[in-house]
Amino acid sequence: MRRSARDTEESARKITRRGLFLGGSMVAIVAVLGARMRHMQVDQADEFRLLAEDNRISIRLIPPARGLIHDRNGKLIAGNEQNYRVVISRDDAGNVEDVLNRLSGILPIAPEDFERALKEARRRSPLPIIVADRLKWEDVSKVAINAPALPGVTPEFGLSRIYPRDTDFAHVVGYVGPVSENDLAKLEEPDPLLQTPKFQIGKIGVETWMEDNLRGKAGNRRVEVNAVGRVMRELGRQEGVAGSDIQLTINADVQNYVQARLGDESAAAVVMDVQNGDLVAVVSSPSFNPNLFVRGISHNDYNSLTGNDHRPLANKSVQGAYPPASTFKMVTALAALEAGTATAATTVYCPGHYEVGGRRFHCWRRGGHGHVNLEQALTQSCDVYFYEVAMKVGIDKMAEMGRKLGLGIRHDIPMSAITEGLMPNKAWKRERYGKEWVIGDTVNASIGQGYVLTSPLQLAVMTARIATGTSVSPRLIQSVGGLPVPSTPAESLGLNPAFLAAVQNGMYLVSNTRRGTAYSSRVDDKALRMAGKTGTSQVRNISVAERARGVINNADLPWDRRDHALFVGFAPYDAPRYAVSVVVEHGGGGSSVAAPIGRDLLLRALSDGIPPASAYPASQRNRIDTMHRKLLLRDPDGTLPESSRA
Repeated sequence: MRRSARDTEESARKITRRGLFLGGSMVAIVAVLGARMRHMQVDQADEFRLLAEDNRISIRLIPPARGLIHDRNGKLIAGNEQNYRVVISRDDAGNVEDVLNRLSGILPIAPEDFERALKEARRRSPLPIIVADRLKWEDVSKVAINAPALPGVTPEFGLSRIYPRDTDFAHVVGYVGPVSENDLAKLEEPDPLLQTPKFQIGKIGVETWMEDNLRGKAGNRRVEVNAVGRVMRELGRQEGVAGSDIQLTINADVQNYVQARLGDESAAAVVMDVQNGDLVAVVSSPSFNPNLFVRGISHNDYNSLTGNDHRPLANKSVQGAYPPASTFKMVTALAALEAGTATAATTVYCPGHYEVGGRRFHCWRRGGHGHVNLEQALTQSCDVYFYEVAMKVGIDKMAEMGRKLGLGIRHDIPMSAITEGLMPNKAWKRERYGKEWVIGDTVNASIGQGYVLTSPLQLAVMTARIATGTSVSPRLIQSVGGLPVPSTPAESLGLNPAFLAAVQNGMYLVSNTRRGTAYSSRVDDKALRMAGKTGTSQVRNISVAERARGVINNADLPWDRRDHALFVGFAPYDAPRYAVSVVVEHGGGGSSVAAPIGRDLLLRALSDGIPPASAYPASQRNRIDTMHRKLLLRDPDGTLPESSRA
């Protein structure tokens, strides 16, 4: 059936109206879109340009892994452990306080950390601020999940310093801590790495003196950050250079033994290889846990350290300056022998005192020693012999010999607060006090009292030089970055071998004859026998009334008024390998307190493990065995599980 012309015409009109309607609608839509695009591109161009710039590329520093520190046998002393933390970028966060408040609802942030983060946000450059560290993985996950509500907040992975051997190396290696304003002020040129919040650098000990080697060089990464501060993706990364590993000359096992052997005493000891100067053990007791400082020591812990009368924070081994007492008598003897004012056969009569300038100077033995020569004077530690000898040789010759043997000079090793000690002479007193040197000063100095001051390190060097006749110097760093650090060549001291032998033999008799002051601390093994010298340093003047009452018992005095106990020695006598020095503050007698410790330390250095019982006198073996079983020796491996450098 054919449609009529009228129907066809009607249909055409309808199609035309629909087409016009649709066309008009499309034109309207295009017009609206065009207007909107014009509004966004022209009218709101500045606003969207800022938003586009917020979705920008940011370059962030990658702190390098700090170099590791090992002992001479490769045992770990200072390492790095994984550390999860949360940082906030001031520029990306906007209102930092508001973001921190939101973050506090997810993580437990201590009030002091909250305030610190706000303070750093106001003060520092736009580097990320560490809000919380040492977090658990669960805490980091919570932050990551809530990232959209925390602009500028980013969870990160890093490394933190750890000292797995606890207190053993606190005074030698030291510890690291956050960079302070004082640290930054010392820089000749600004280092952006050091301005990274909570970045840690060495504060004392090897950690600070070898900082440039241990720190390494920072890397960087290029990341895309959106408008709310979230890292969208990493565009590139340039890894930094890890710090160089350091290897010390210290033997961690011997160091541990020395620390345990000193126990709770306020003391210091040094064990030194006389052949090359390697420091095998350098210990100050009591010690402290350096990990407390890395993590932020509490007020209570810090006050307990500073309030301790045994001064655990002080490095007595290199910082302490003590009158050397009778351990100085070898210096007086060698000075007199070399000057020709005495010979090994020269005898002096000791009635128990020495009078000069109207003043009486006493010998430690009230009844005196009678006629003694050099070796007998050293063996029995006769004071009067050295008074007489010193009066003839004079203080300037004694001071010259002391410096030749390593006293009164600063030995250059990478440890903090190393003392020069004091090796006085006439010119020093004139310059220091504006007074002339007097006879009594020489008498006091002859037995290591008066103005003379030495450190345990210096006493160990002195003993090593007497044992070898060479200028052997202490060395603490064995290698840096795998490259050996050479020791300073030891040259002859130019001492007459006969004079040196006489002094060495006197020291041998000290611990190997019944009249020797260290005979009870002798070594029974002939191949390991030691030579030594005891010393008892007065810390107060003894009154006439006290002397009249007889022998003064240190145990009856308050601890801080008792004498210091000292001992120096080397072994084996026939082929010297190690020298030792021991100072026990207010320990009493050197022969009864310091000498047994010195003997044990030498035997430990010479032995592969706990010294054998056969090296001790038979009558002492049971007691020594019991003592060794009680020593709290820690894990000999010193391994650090999950430690990492990357």
